[in-house]
Amino acid sequence: VSVLERQIFDFLGYQWAPILANFIHIIIVILGLFGTIQYRPRYITGYAVWLVLWVTWNIFVICFYLEAGDLSKETDLILTFNISMHRSWWMENGPGCTVTSVTPAPDWAPEDHRYITVSGCLLEYQYIEVAHSSLQIFLALAGFIYACYVVKCITEEEDS
Repeated sequence: VSVLERQIFDFLGYQWAPILANFIHIIIVILGLFGTIQYRPRYITGYAVWLVLWVTWNIFVICFYLEAGDLSKETDLILTFNISMHRSWWMENGPGCTVTSVTPAPDWAPEDHRYITVSGCLLEYQYIEVAHSSLQIFLALAGFIYACYVVKCITEEEDS
């Protein structure tokens, strides 16, 4: 449910890399559930391996929004594959945010882009994105422990 909510907000912000990662995660979760129901340890092991990658992705997203190292939130290439202007949906629609259009737009500005200022936010958008990723890490760690336990139980049952 948490990933579906995140997927919706990534779609609203045209963030293509997170959309793709969320979609793959949803598919792998379905396969992991199928593996649990059908007693298929390979599916569950695949799910556990994916969770390691999923935690890595979410750590990257946290570092991206907190601008750790050389990462910058202003880069379009990383989360949108340079297809669209990178914006978190939460940037304009966060709790308490007031959006004001900047007019006139700069001469160098493409006509299809809006230029805005955002003020009055109770919580900045990058912290909302970091909270989403942190929740995903917490859920993934719980899922990894569960997957390891289920694989152990299934293999012990097969041995006996």
